[in-house]
This record gives sequence, structure tokens and C-alpha cells, in this order.
Amino acid sequence: MTILSTLSRPFAILVIALAVFASACGSDEASSITLITHDSFAISPETLEAFTAETGIVVEQLASGDAGQMVSEAILTAGNPIGDVMFGIDNTFLQRGLDAGIFTSYESPNLVNVPDEFQLDPTHQVTPVDYGDVCANYWISELDGPAPTSLDDLIDPAYSGQFVTPNPETSSPGLAFLLATIAKYGDGWEDYWTSLRTNDVAITAGWDDAYYGEFIAGGGTRPIVTSYASSPPAEVLFADPPVDTAPTGVLLDSCFRQIEFAGVLDGSENTDEAQQLIDFMLTPTFQEDVPLNMFVFPVHEGAQLPPEFVEHAQIAENPLTIDPATIEANRNAWTERWVELVLR
Repeated sequence: MTILSTLSRPFAILVIALAVFASACGSDEASSITLITHDSFAISPETLEAFTAETGIVVEQLASGDAGQMVSEAILTAGNPIGDVMFGIDNTFLQRGLDAGIFTSYESPNLVNVPDEFQLDPTHQVTPVDYGDVCANYWISELDGPAPTSLDDLIDPAYSGQFVTPNPETSSPGLAFLLATIAKYGDGWEDYWTSLRTNDVAITAGWDDAYYGEFIAGGGTRPIVTSYASSPPAEVLFADPPVDTAPTGVLLDSCFRQIEFAGVLDGSENTDEAQQLIDFMLTPTFQEDVPLNMFVFPVHEGAQLPPEFVEHAQIAENPLTIDPATIEANRNAWTERWVELVLR
């Protein structure tokens, strides 16, 4: 006769339930997962705490450099990943990740709230989470003439010496701007960059060097810079002294659409928990926390934007795009040719 057979049936059931609960709580694998991100990932602590409260799963974040470095590391560890979920691979590196087989397919039920335009992977190896536009920005009060309205204006002698952009070999927004010119001009992109060089474009290693170095915002002299359509609300939020209107405008004709994705890494030992995190990333709790932390837009069509975005952010109605497979097939050739045209 067992101990349980001497107990009342309801009490016996309670004892079994508590034993199962204690066993689950004692399993480290079931209680925590690792989220690999790029260095720019940011989310409010209470958002991930809400996920833990809902599921019992603790999320440990591991930053792995910029998006390119993150993807390269994941390829080197394919099948034996150092984490469970990757966040931050975008459409400029998407095909590289898919070709390397670093993800496992998962179709979240919450994709019903995401427009088709963001769902670039029909195999659902990755799930869209946010998007933003890389565009030329200008400091309204410091322009030597009217605000530019097209990419063609940046090669007009009237804007000579006014534009700074990051190197596409070393900067994600720099690459996005190069892709914008290729999407816009096709085979004529080389002539466009030759004209930019003639018009005294400045090139920096990264976005920080451009925006907070050469650009007016950081004390530089150039009033036009490659940045984001969401830079104006950031200028308002962090202005000292405070301002009511954004000092910067966006050249919407220049915008290249970036979409960021998350995916369950192939070889994860916590697949169920990883899938729950993917689902959570498409809930309003996560989606509505994204704009003021990473200054990008949520993909959930029902997510509410913060007032600062509603008032000051701009988004291109017809952004420039290139298919991820085309980007992957031509990236090296394009950037190598860019170096020959612009830096030599």
C-alpha cells in the first residue's frame, strides 16, 4: 500500500499536482532562454518581466555586436547555437541567415495581426517584429537654401559640401543608403555616387561619426545626414533645452525600408519556450514598447504609437526596397565597386 492510497482522493490529487509543479520549477532548461540580439536592442525591463510573469520563462539577453556580426556568429555555430532566439536580423542580411539554415520554422498565430508586406519569409523561419526607414535627414534652420525633396537634390551643386553618410562596408544605415540609390537608379547608381563625390559628400565609418560628428546635431558643419525617419522624435525627446518641434526634417524620397526579424535558432534545446517568446514579441505589450526604446515602428497593425511618434515621426508611403536574395547575391560586388568609386 502506498502513502497516496491512504489519503483522500482530492488530497492525493493535490499532492501529485504540487510534485509536478515542483519538478517543473526545478528545471533550469524550462525556466530560462537566451535571446541573442545586436548591440542596439533595447526594451523596458518591465516588458520582459511581464513575459516571465505570464509564462514562468526568464529571458537572458546576449548582445553580439552589430547585425552583421550577430549573423556571422550564428552561422559559425549553426546547429549548436549559443542561444535560443535571435532578434535583429534585417532584410539586408536575411537571405544570408536563411541560406545558412540557422533558424527552424515556426509560424506564430499572432502573425494574423501583421500585414503581408512585412512577412518576407514564406517558410516562417523568421518572424517580423519591427520596421523603420533609413533616409537622409536635414537640419531645417542650417540649410543653405530650400530643403531637399529628392535624391537628385543631393548631387545638385547647390547642396555641395552639405551631405554626410556612413560607409556601407562598416555601417548598417550606410549600406541601407547605398541600397536606396541602387533601388532608385538601377544601373545608374554608379554615376549617382560619382556625382555625390564631385559634390563633396563626406564619408564616415559609422552612424555615430556622421550624426554626432560631421552633422549639425553633434557640432559639425554639414546640415544633411543619413539617419532614420524616426530621428525627429528623438531630437524632440532628448533636446536640452526642451523643444516643441523637431529641428530636423526627412527626405522621404531617399528612404530604404528596413524590417527586423526574430527567429528560433536551429538546435535550441528550448524550442517551446523560444516559440512563446516569438509569440510575445508580436503582442501589444512588446510592440508598443519598441518605438521609444529602439526608435522603430511596430509591425502589429493594432499597436498604438506613442504621442511623440504620432506628432514628429515620418514614414515613407513608397519606400525603396530590394529583394533580400538580390541583396545577398550582389552585396559584396556593390560595396567593392562603391569603394572604387568613392574612396579611391
